[in-house]
Amino acid sequence: MPELPEVETIRAGLAARIAGRRVDGVTVLDQRSVRNQLGGVAAFRGGLLGRTLMAPRRRGKYLWFPLKAPGEAAPTDALLCHLGMSGQFRVDDAGAPPQRHLRIAIELSGVELDDAEQLRFVDQRLFGGLRISSGGAGLPAEIAHIGLDPFDPGFDPAVAAARLRARRTSLKRALLDQTLVSGIGNIYADETLWRARRHPETPTARLRPSEAAGLYLTARQVMAEALQAGGTSFDALYVRVNGQSGYFDRRLNVYGRAGKPCPRCGAPIIRMSFMNRSSHLCPRCQRWPRGVPRPPVPVGSQK
Repeated sequence: MPELPEVETIRAGLAARIAGRRVDGVTVLDQRSVRNQLGGVAAFRGGLLGRTLMAPRRRGKYLWFPLKAPGEAAPTDALLCHLGMSGQFRVDDAGAPPQRHLRIAIELSGVELDDAEQLRFVDQRLFGGLRISSGGAGLPAEIAHIGLDPFDPGFDPAVAAARLRARRTSLKRALLDQTLVSGIGNIYADETLWRARRHPETPTARLRPSEAAGLYLTARQVMAEALQAGGTSFDALYVRVNGQSGYFDRRLNVYGRAGKPCPRCGAPIIRMSFMNRSSHLCPRCQRWPRGVPRPPVPVGSQK
């Protein structure tokens, strides 16, 4: 699933390409991509046609475009987007061949007469989706419960640390809790915990306030480096709006590296089951926390 660095890379690419352009046409090729839209395809299309897409904004893993209607002094509604596991935005010439998993095509007014383009939503696994958020230009109500991310100007590490320590759970579960702090997913949680030398199962209550705040600052550092590389692409499920891949996968220390040596100590990286997915860690640098029961099946390095 695209995480904060990937979604922010997409947001920046869209801001440069489509901000300020009017929607001249909407084609929904798969109704499942607007399944959360009240009123269905007709309401989705009606909420977009003739409106101008303003610069996209982001909270955590969500994007939204404030929509400015003709004669409106300021945007009121928004186009809210979640990429799910495999959602992509592409900006292509209107005459370019459609991608295999193209779900929605939005015709954009051209900068020049012969400059017709489409904003395309491509989604192989259909876990993502788009919808019109009524009154959501400032912040869609549908995502108001999501916590600030570490790059938000209002983010306070001390406040986030206090909330993390009060949750009484394991560190990785807390890092993935989007109501605490948004944007961190499986990849960057593993990378953050490796840098902090913390095991994923460490109880949050064991961290001192400064350590908990430092964990989020480490996550911000990891994701800032990923942003510079355009995000992490393991396959064609994540690409930038121009179709190019991100390159942070070349700089990952533990995620996806089971059996390979830890860059810090040389011990083999292991992969362990975690919430229907996996955690990757170094068993030497990130020792199992004392007093925490081990899983019944021994942790191994097998994939």
